[in-house]
Amino acid sequence: MLNRAQIFSAIDALIAASEVSGERFAVLILRVPGLREISLRFGYSQGDQAEEMAHALIRQSLRPCDEVFRAGDDSFIVLLPTMLNANHALLAGTRLVQAFEQPLNGTASPWLVRPVMGIALHPEHGPSADRLCRRASMALDEAQRRGELCVLYQPYDTQIEIFYDELREALDANRLRVFFQPIWNLQENRIAGAESLARWSSPHHGEVSPANFVPFSEQSDLISVLTRWSVNTTLRHVASLPLSHDLRFAINFSPRVLSRPGMVEQLIGALEIWGVPPTAVIVEITETTLVNDLEMSVQVLRRLRDHGVHIAIDDFGTGYASIAYLRQFPATELKIDQSLIAAMNSEPHTAKLVRAIVNMAHHMDLTTTAEGIEDQHTRNLLVDMGCDFGQGFHLGRPQPALDFIAQFGSIGTTP
Repeated sequence: MLNRAQIFSAIDALIAASEVSGERFAVLILRVPGLREISLRFGYSQGDQAEEMAHALIRQSLRPCDEVFRAGDDSFIVLLPTMLNANHALLAGTRLVQAFEQPLNGTASPWLVRPVMGIALHPEHGPSADRLCRRASMALDEAQRRGELCVLYQPYDTQIEIFYDELREALDANRLRVFFQPIWNLQENRIAGAESLARWSSPHHGEVSPANFVPFSEQSDLISVLTRWSVNTTLRHVASLPLSHDLRFAINFSPRVLSRPGMVEQLIGALEIWGVPPTAVIVEITETTLVNDLEMSVQVLRRLRDHGVHIAIDDFGTGYASIAYLRQFPATELKIDQSLIAAMNSEPHTAKLVRAIVNMAHHMDLTTTAEGIEDQHTRNLLVDMGCDFGQGFHLGRPQPALDFIAQFGSIGTTP
């Protein structure tokens, strides 16, 4: 488990040495998704053995001067002294990725895991052990959000350092706002619903991007609080619409929330309280859910689908999902990632890929939603392909929920 004092002491020693030599060093936080599942599937003894093997793989891929510390059931902190530049640190990350291309043998069955890493450099990214570890952790969050394996902290990107107590207080006091981004039925040219998006205006930071506070909440117990707030605030607005409107509203769910006991009962209970039919809700999950804990996700989402809730796989086409996963997964809809949609106009092969995804989804009785539609030409292409739904700035930007209801209170408005 995490021995923060020992780790900070080792980093402080590197900082002191760096002040004399002028050399950089790197703090790398590595998470190995799947180690916890080994314990659940095969027992804690097998899980401990898998953790030992993961530690050995990390150690074998490093230099003798590098240090490795355990930082949790599935996480490690690696200290990399004498890094000439950021590329050398990324090269170390690449070696670690390659080390895990072999399965963890010795468990009940060989188990293939994929590490995810975040890296921070001294002195560029922080003067202290605390700051370096936090920024390496922020880079790890960004890697998980992007679906990448290794990310270097970027001090000038949109990430900011969020204070736990401030976000907790904002949630408890209902200081966040819900925005709706319109979703259009492309084939019938009518409004079909919206995606619910959380927005936060902080007294310290101003407008905080969800790309910052959502990953932060996922690394703490706040993700359950944020999801509960999002569900109830969304349903409160949906309840003000006549049922005859037949609109559907998508709510994003973190994989961490799916594994919490009672999640199904909480959502169904909220639907009953607000008088919203389950068929009016789409639970959106990312492709990473498919590989992080497939068995648990399937069980929970199948129960929701059996109640009538729609299930959408978000950002489809750029992550880990495969035909084998789709065969097991109780999805009702695929949301095609905006990077594919944006490339259709300039890359004919990408357009063919999007068409193939639409056709495949329809053959599997799934509907499709295209994300990131930015112009009329892209919209026309998707209509021709038979894509069912679409969203993007061309069709409507995110707007306060009350503004959405005022604008689309009568069905049939054309964007």
